[in-house]
Amino acid sequence: MKLLRVGPVGGERPALLDQDGTLRDLSALITDVDGALLADDSVLSRVREAARSGDLPVLGAEGLRVGAPVGRVGKIVGIGLNYHGHAAEVGADTPAEPILFLKAPDTVVGPDDTVLIPRGSVKTDWEAELGVVIGSTARYLGSAAEGLAHVGGYLLVNDVSEREFQIERGGTWDKGKNCETFTPLGPWLVTADEIPDPQVLDVKLWVNGELKQDGNTSDQIFPVGEVVRYLSQFMTLYPGDVIVTGTPAGVAMGQPEPKPFLRAGDVVELEIEKLGRQRQEFKSA
Repeated sequence: MKLLRVGPVGGERPALLDQDGTLRDLSALITDVDGALLADDSVLSRVREAARSGDLPVLGAEGLRVGAPVGRVGKIVGIGLNYHGHAAEVGADTPAEPILFLKAPDTVVGPDDTVLIPRGSVKTDWEAELGVVIGSTARYLGSAAEGLAHVGGYLLVNDVSEREFQIERGGTWDKGKNCETFTPLGPWLVTADEIPDPQVLDVKLWVNGELKQDGNTSDQIFPVGEVVRYLSQFMTLYPGDVIVTGTPAGVAMGQPEPKPFLRAGDVVELEIEKLGRQRQEFKSA
């Protein structure tokens, strides 16, 4: 299923995109698309049955804002340098273990919402990424197969990053990852049953119409199941938590001087097959 949240900021309601591309209202069945929904197989089954029946009310999509497809996100865990091509382009060694950072849930915006370039920023960068949404509580998992079994769904993420803040200002990466609006999610969450192998997905990103990233999740150093297993050794993962699994080659930081970091007025578009497409205009904070 393709699950969405639509409507104004703070007033989003749950919706579903059916097989014909028709937007359907789920408000009569569920209160939100969140961890509680993903963890409840009986409610998910009722949603699937309602979708198959074709009786769900139709929503007019024209002019309707699409919000982030997951509500009440508990935590966002990022994985750094997780593609062979990206590690190579920035001159980094292949990590022996996953590199972790955290993003605050209040950085989340919708897939087409405006993204703000922080005040004083000269190195705001793009990162198209596969996002993983946890569907059941994960603690001390023993295998990558167990890791995959705890995934509730997948979505598209732009892990917007400020490289000076991240790398040149001391401390951890977090200060370059947590600026306002730095985590566009969506447009929809695809339940895990529709993505049997997350390691075969094309990932693309354009800046002002020019293709910058053209990768595939097969290039990940640590695949999705292993990432979930690994994280569960250090933290408990709860339904609705989001893991941002790394970006392929093609970021501004990895390109020759003068590096084409983002400026106000730039338009970024990105997509992952089966997970939809985003479009953001960048403006000054």
